[in-house]
Amino acid sequence: MHTDHTPYLRRRDVGRALLALSAWASGLGSSAWAQAPLPKEVRIGFQKGSAILVLIKKQQAIEARLKSLGVTNVKWVEFQFGPPLLEALGAGAIDLGSVGDTPPIFAQAGGSNLVYAAATPSAQHAVLVPKNSPIKTLAELKGKKVAFGKGSSAQNVTVKALALVGLKFDDIVPTYLSPADATAAFNGGNIDAWVVWDPYHAIAEERYGARAIANTADKRLASSSYYIASRSFATQHPAVLSTVLDEIRKVTVWAGNHRDELATLASEATGIDVKSWSAAFARAEFSLGPVTDAHIAQQQQLADTFQALGIIPRKINVSDIVWRAPAPQ
Repeated sequence: MHTDHTPYLRRRDVGRALLALSAWASGLGSSAWAQAPLPKEVRIGFQKGSAILVLIKKQQAIEARLKSLGVTNVKWVEFQFGPPLLEALGAGAIDLGSVGDTPPIFAQAGGSNLVYAAATPSAQHAVLVPKNSPIKTLAELKGKKVAFGKGSSAQNVTVKALALVGLKFDDIVPTYLSPADATAAFNGGNIDAWVVWDPYHAIAEERYGARAIANTADKRLASSSYYIASRSFATQHPAVLSTVLDEIRKVTVWAGNHRDELATLASEATGIDVKSWSAAFARAEFSLGPVTDAHIAQQQQLADTFQALGIIPRKINVSDIVWRAPAPQ
């Protein structure tokens, strides 16, 4: 552990931290913290592109915090992107994970027993075309093969980007591919465009000369990412969940102030080159906090849009699954 130069790893008084987190107000959790039984293990899903969680895993920061509470083990489970992570969460295979804005919409529409636990800015997404592509504008995507992960945040960016130029979802040929499969298809000339997030966005630019014809620096396309927990875990173990979120928040703040060091650490942990991580972090925002009314409204608008397009089968109310930490007693 890098305790000599990473202040976020120092332990804090757990009681003081939990009292501070009680500002996240009351909500779905019903048990008093003092009475909540401790789980033997906390299972966290993460994506290779989720640098904060990759770093926390490497440094065992959450393990150190939870050991102070009496939780003896943290299990880390890697996923390539958000929808499979939330499938695992819905199946009870993990307790918490970080995803973009779209996977929770699909999961809630499918009846998964989950809750929004915290919000954080999304990594930058981009609509990419190969370096020699004649496509220069979003309007030129009409009739083209556009790849993205089905049910991922990239699908939402795709829908919103098309709407900016008056195109509908059925004006393109959607090609549902995971980031790894999309990379091969993109480089093989089998798709015309690829919508993806950092660090894959940065890797495509750095290694393959990809060109972005739109990205989420345009606030009309921007959104948030979320830490999602199983409802049963959030309800039964609110103190544990709040402790985990507090540690993630501290590391997130530290990361925003140490981007060069973060790029080095992320590269060591993932094998992705430092230059790509540096490019991704240079345009990233670093914060974490409760899910606000603005987040709920943004997610509700997304859900309503997807229902109108027939992408999800029914109307959902996002506010029904937003968790707030109960005040400790």
